Amino acid sequence: MPAGPIAILAGAGQLPIQLVNHLERTGQEYRVLAFRGFALPELRRRAHASVDLLDLKTIMSTLEGWQPRAVSLVGAVRRPGFSALLGAYSALRNRQEVRDVIARGDDQVLRGAVMLLEERGHRVVGAHELAPDLVAPPSLSGALQPRADDREAVTVGLDLLASLSAFDIGQGAVVDRRHVLAIEGPEGTDRMLRRVRGLRQSWFGMRRREEGGVLIKAAKRGQDLRVDMPTIGPRTVVEASRAGLSGIAIGAGSTFVLEQAETMHTADRLGLFLVAVDLPWMEKAFG
Repeated sequence: MPAGPIAILAGAGQLPIQLVNHLERTGQEYRVLAFRGFALPELRRRAHASVDLLDLKTIMSTLEGWQPRAVSLVGAVRRPGFSALLGAYSALRNRQEVRDVIARGDDQVLRGAVMLLEERGHRVVGAHELAPDLVAPPSLSGALQPRADDREAVTVGLDLLASLSAFDIGQGAVVDRRHVLAIEGPEGTDRMLRRVRGLRQSWFGMRRREEGGVLIKAAKRGQDLRVDMPTIGPRTVVEASRAGLSGIAIGAGSTFVLEQAETMHTADRLGLFLVAVDLPWMEKAFG
């Protein structure tokens, strides 16, 4: 691997912070380019530079100065409007080509960002490649185990997410046995879970008796994990509990678990199971 730091293009959330912590612990040189309006204050204080999300010329010139051995896009960002994206990308690419990419949805926009970086000689890597200990191992399992109804829900949920892979839609769903309660959209996992919680409240704000169901988080088929890997953390577990779910199933080897020890402890404390499942072969998930 050529000399030079690892460049982190950092958006929102805890993942960029945990990646930086990992690189520091392992003695790896890095540079952080934080996106204004997205990166958390803790990360901005540690960043080497800040930039607006759509200031592509500054992003490219900064990377040119750093000469990184690898570039990683980490953390969430809100997709800007069509016109803003078109104007930003068109500064570096053919306008009609950019229009076609943007019109296809978020997945294509992310792939377009990777393409721009690679065209300028940068090696784009995922945070999971830099910090594999942040990823759910196949052995991940809390104190509680899924029941037969839960296993059925996981099977249905994985089949559902696989069937939706061709569409520009989220990476999560909530399923109760064979009944799909929610599919994740642009709002993200936490808001989807709050939506489920709302569905389970009576007119007077009291929770109905029926509870159960599973949150399934899994990468889509053909997804570029370098730029968009599913992520859960302690807050996800809390929201799942508030929604009355029985547990959470995530894709083994393809899902980030932020603050893993705290996430597992929270699941145990709130009475939820949390397991990693093998995506291609469901029978391996439960033995």
